[in-house]
Amino acid sequence: MGFSFDEDSIKGLNYDEAYKILLSSELKDLNRVFDIVQRVLCIQPHPDDTDVAAGGLVAKLARRGCEIVYATMTDGCMGTLDPKMYPERLASIRVSEEEEAAKILGVKRLIWLNYKDSELKPTIDARNRLITLIREFQPHLLLTVDPWLTYEAHSDHIATGMLAVEAMFFAMFPYINPWDMRDGLKPHLTPFIALYWTRKPNTYVDITDYIDLKFRAISAHKSQFPPERFWEIENPLKVYSRLMGKKIGVAYAEAFKVLSIRHLHCCPYTEDL
Repeated sequence: MGFSFDEDSIKGLNYDEAYKILLSSELKDLNRVFDIVQRVLCIQPHPDDTDVAAGGLVAKLARRGCEIVYATMTDGCMGTLDPKMYPERLASIRVSEEEEAAKILGVKRLIWLNYKDSELKPTIDARNRLITLIREFQPHLLLTVDPWLTYEAHSDHIATGMLAVEAMFFAMFPYINPWDMRDGLKPHLTPFIALYWTRKPNTYVDITDYIDLKFRAISAHKSQFPPERFWEIENPLKVYSRLMGKKIGVAYAEAFKVLSIRHLHCCPYTEDL
């Protein structure tokens, strides 16, 4: 799925016509990404983020036979309003909850980077650890949070997204993390990335057959969504999924900004894809 457009295609067209054709040509390939990838690395800020934002997609990919790995950046120890729930205990609980949710969705491997919840920063150390993971797993797709979401207040989300896109870009250069080579790992070019919680999605995935499974997985995160208050997360998520479904004429859908690695560097029209 490389760049297949040439200048002869836009000769004789005005700017608006040419730009529209360029974007349509690029999107045609990006819209098929979820149908062809086989290995997916999900890089999430906290133990429940992928399940909440993309649990339907994850379940759908897993049923198709994709190998899916979750890498969780923080320990989730601050995710409570209960002053009696000590951070160390909550971190342990959240590991167990994600293990249960992963089984429900079909995720085979969980990796914990254990940065402190609410304090994650886009450091070289964190980026290098993700580069090593990418080289180890050799994914076809990264799935992560969109770090450019307008008005996002949670710094863990912004940092996670930035670390993921940077690690994806730099993992193909052999002299970044050169110790990986000594450990037998090879540079890896991850072809695609999919961003959730994005203002400008370009790909919508029908999750109608997986909506119940998604909410079963989310309900496993009881420390975040107690059963007696589960409707507080279930209702807005179903409304949003129903709204996204209307974009493609289905009952429920999840929305993503899917990009190729080429769109992450010096590409002026990425925002419009």
